[in-house]
Amino acid sequence: MSSELPFLRADAAPTAPHERRLSQLPLTVLVGVTGVGKSTALAALTGADAGVRVLPDRREVTDAVMILPLAGAPVRDREERFRLTAQYRQTHPGGMAQALGSLLADTGHWGVAPVFDGLRGLDEVSYAAQSFPAWRFVALGAPDAVRVRRLLGRADAFDQVGGGQGGSEATLRESLADLKGAAEVFAPEELDALADLPAQGFAPGDVLAKVKIVVSERRNYDPAAAEAFLRTLPPERALVLDTVALDPAAVAQAVRAWAGGSA
Repeated sequence: MSSELPFLRADAAPTAPHERRLSQLPLTVLVGVTGVGKSTALAALTGADAGVRVLPDRREVTDAVMILPLAGAPVRDREERFRLTAQYRQTHPGGMAQALGSLLADTGHWGVAPVFDGLRGLDEVSYAAQSFPAWRFVALGAPDAVRVRRLLGRADAFDQVGGGQGGSEATLRESLADLKGAAEVFAPEELDALADLPAQGFAPGDVLAKVKIVVSERRNYDPAAAEAFLRTLPPERALVLDTVALDPAAVAQAVRAWAGGSA
């Protein structure tokens, strides 16, 4: 058992009677990038059944299995974390799915059907679906510009990147245009709208920082490709929801109905 991942371990010691590999358990896995509304789905999956246990989340597993072995120390800057996780994927093509599936779980603590938040991108999702047939998936999606606005509103201390500058409304549009990869993620009119966000009370530096997060994620993960793959699975294995078309209450209702029907 690891202090970073309680009641989970990755070492090669013999399996105890109460332990099972997560690859063998019927996990329910949330799929989606930052700002798509996974917290709503997570609450729906766990709220109706107090016995459902939620595994350490993606950040914690990333820290314990990917970041610390490579960096030797905790890393908070998201750009650096993306670089290190990309390095991990060079030798582990399944990424987070491969890391999670390798862990041994104490089922006395985690039960036999825990929930995990979450997987991202086609490589992770396809690896998980093809390698771990007992796993099932809830995928949530939202346009990238919507995700920027949600990130600006949630005040998560983890949502930070290095190199952000205050700037001004006048220079924000230029900074967005100069941001590597932004033109591949956002249409010109979307960048114009993002540059106008300071008029709604958001600091230009905060807007630029959140756009960097979205662009960095899109450089490493393709949400649309993951969703398209999941739509090829039987409906009892995958639920795909648009969190713009559905409000949080509708998302929760859809997840509860699917979870009850798939049980």
